[in-house]
Amino acid sequence: MTTLLQDDEFELYDLQIVVESIDANCTCKMTVGDSVYLKGGKISMPDGSDFCLYALQSVIPLLPAKQRLLHAADWMETDTRARCPDPGCGLTVRIDRLQKRVLRHDDVSPISWKK
Repeated sequence: MTTLLQDDEFELYDLQIVVESIDANCTCKMTVGDSVYLKGGKISMPDGSDFCLYALQSVIPLLPAKQRLLHAADWMETDTRARCPDPGCGLTVRIDRLQKRVLRHDDVSPISWKK
C-alpha cells in the first residue's frame, strides 16, 4: 500500500538494532536479542534495559541511510550487520527495518519548508 504524501512529508523506516551474536567475552553483559529502536530521530529501548555504547556507536553512522529506501544494488540497502569495536567482545549487531513512519519537514528541521 502506497501512502499519498504531501509536499512537505517524507518517509523513514523505524529501525531495531539487535544483538545477533556474541562470539567472545562481552564485558557489557549484553545478551542475544537485546535491542534499541530508532524512530525518526529518537533512540529508545525497552524499560529497564540497557545497551552497550560501543556496539551502538559502530552502527550510528549507518542509521540515517538505513532509514531510507535506497537503490537495490546499493550496499547500504543489503548490508545489515556491524561488529562491536572492542576486539575482545565479539558482539555482532543487526539493523532491522520495521514499519515506515511519515514525517513532516517543519517537525524535524528549524529551517521552514518552502515550496
